[in-house]
Amino acid sequence: MDRDDAELMFQGVERQAELVRTGKVTSRALVEAALRRIDRFDPVLGAFRVVLAEQALAEADTRDAEAEQGRGPLHGVPIAVKDELDVAGQVTTFGGAANHTPVAADSEAVRRLRAAGAVVIGKTTMPEFGQWPFTESDTHGTAHNPWDTTRTPGGSSGGSAAAVAAGLVGAALGGDGGGSIRIPAACCGLFGLKPQRGRVSTAPNAHLWYALGTVGPLTRTVRDAALLYDVLAGTTPTDRWSTRPATTGWRQALETPPGRLRIGYSAKPAVPGVRPHPEHVAALLETVRALRELGHDVREVNPRYPDATAPFAAQFLGGVRAEAAAVERPDLLERRTRGTLALARLVPESAVERAIRAGERLAERADRMFTSMDLLLTPVVAARPRRVGALDGAGLPTALARSRPMVAYTALWNVTGHPAASVPAGRGTDGLPLAVQLVGRRDDEVSVLRVAAQLEEARPWAAGRPPLTAS
Repeated sequence: MDRDDAELMFQGVERQAELVRTGKVTSRALVEAALRRIDRFDPVLGAFRVVLAEQALAEADTRDAEAEQGRGPLHGVPIAVKDELDVAGQVTTFGGAANHTPVAADSEAVRRLRAAGAVVIGKTTMPEFGQWPFTESDTHGTAHNPWDTTRTPGGSSGGSAAAVAAGLVGAALGGDGGGSIRIPAACCGLFGLKPQRGRVSTAPNAHLWYALGTVGPLTRTVRDAALLYDVLAGTTPTDRWSTRPATTGWRQALETPPGRLRIGYSAKPAVPGVRPHPEHVAALLETVRALRELGHDVREVNPRYPDATAPFAAQFLGGVRAEAAAVERPDLLERRTRGTLALARLVPESAVERAIRAGERLAERADRMFTSMDLLLTPVVAARPRRVGALDGAGLPTALARSRPMVAYTALWNVTGHPAASVPAGRGTDGLPLAVQLVGRRDDEVSVLRVAAQLEEARPWAAGRPPLTAS
């Protein structure tokens, strides 16, 4: 049964949905396989904050009973959800202990998953309010990397990434306010696209860390990501930001090759004073060779990155403050979070609004880089995944210092809103995944997806399975 479960769960959501649609497997069988793997491996991984076993099985039975004409593109497929997103009947903990009342309704992203036929199997772990690129919580414990359980899966969507990489689910939702989809994707060998700002709804919340954050999936394949974004894309009147709808479906867009694109590459971080690990530079150069073999015009560039520190910091502080203001027991917030809030008191709302406007000006400056290239290729993170316990005993200054190498390539694109993706690029000498980042023009997720799909075809990564053993 273990082998059969693994074969099912490592298929990815597109294939799982096809198996259900063609009657080769039931939704209940998929959910049962996922639950067995969660029961076996999650004690080692710490990927799930809560597993909704009874609800998921009941939902799977409902899916199996539904008429074929009523089935959506994710019909019967189990998917996990990061704990900052509302799931009806569950507490939205934001990774901490300060909330204890279940919410009444799904967030818009979760509602869209269910409308497409997905089964929500559980909520994944995260650091409190998603502040850190390490998934470590005083309340809910530490998430571990399936490729080496002594190492971090990254963060803040590290629980979601660990669950997908370990084959506990085919896909999981995360959120990205400074790299929190791309960083764990890079650490765990997954594909993770941060979409254009305003592409996916954050409702019922008007924003996720103001202009910084967006919601999106972590998946094993590019096609799975495109399928999920076809389901998730779109906003509501509640959302502060929205962008123009895509002219075609993203899975459909993958059917058309990108043509010969101009791709600039650079190992230069957007944060001064950070040096990339040599193996990350080597992965970048190997990807350059692969892209040239695919026919693209790939040239080294020296980006003049704008300084995004101030607009990022103000929105980060304001965003954590806004989320903390809504919890039921602020006295139960973590010590580091209380340190963040002490700093946030020095940043009035008017300063946050100025930071948003400054971010838009930086976006216009960043746009100029794309007059001479269609995509930018960089590393995703500067450092290798560090040992778990990065936040143990760390106050706010230490936590910020340890986070710096992890966000040195990612956070800028949250300030500007450009789409950016982590693309697997082999494994390092430590056995952990390597990755590169593709950044696109504003509103051009399609070019990012198309080139990522070309790389996936040229050097397939989805079949790789971590050497995970149960406790």
